[in-house]
Amino acid sequence: MLKEQIIELLNTDLKDEHGAIIQYLAHAYAIGEGGLACEIEAIARDEMRHLDWLAETIVELGGRPSLERGTMNMTGKTVPDWMSNDAGLEHGAIEHYEEHIKLIEDPVIKRLLNRIMSDEKSHRDKFKNFVEKAAKEGLKDIRGPRQDATTDTLNWASGHEYTVILQYMFQSYMTGKVEVKKQLEDQAINSMQHLGWLAEETVSGGGSPKIEHTEVDLSTDTADMLKADVKIEQDVIGKYDRAAKQTKDTGLRDLLMRIRNNEQYHLDVFNDLLRKEEKQ
Repeated sequence: MLKEQIIELLNTDLKDEHGAIIQYLAHAYAIGEGGLACEIEAIARDEMRHLDWLAETIVELGGRPSLERGTMNMTGKTVPDWMSNDAGLEHGAIEHYEEHIKLIEDPVIKRLLNRIMSDEKSHRDKFKNFVEKAAKEGLKDIRGPRQDATTDTLNWASGHEYTVILQYMFQSYMTGKVEVKKQLEDQAINSMQHLGWLAEETVSGGGSPKIEHTEVDLSTDTADMLKADVKIEQDVIGKYDRAAKQTKDTGLRDLLMRIRNNEQYHLDVFNDLLRKEEKQ
């Protein structure tokens, strides 16, 4: 099999991991804090590791990791329905990995896919158990219909954080600079925390989180990456400032200012890295 064909197969797997992450996080946020939500989020973190392994392998082969979302199933009216859908998503992933393992001859890549597939089988079994668990515990969708300036702000912020997670992770795969890669990964992880805080705040306030990204900068030159990151951080700091000043909710104001201060840290880190890059 040609290298380009292997990259295409791995990007298909990567897209599906991406879709699974968003589906599982959406379900976890929708049922609120508790044991089952934590278990679902843990599975989502496994999928994040899978995405990371696949992306690194794609880059090693000379390809570019896709940022598209693959298969998702957001249907279902009850939490047990969702858990059944999640189990079905895992079953489909297993079938894809089995097929790709047969097609790919490279023993290292086959070993990686087998490793990921073992996780997917465990996830499938867990979600099957979650169907009964969700029903037994009477778990419900606690999202509400609230749509106002507050939920607009929270969903805007969630969209920003999702966008920079993708942007910083993509850049971390594409840069050849060790220090830059590490910092991009660190800031992406911090942005993942922000996304969780914002989604939980949205649900607790009676709204429904929207996890949709905007345009992602796909620069592959390290200096260009950092310039794009500086710009997006400069812009968002001002937006978080204004949003915090406009709200009368002290808890929300504290959250927005906490994230705003984190964004300032990201900006300082990226500016330092950019200065170093421009001196070389």
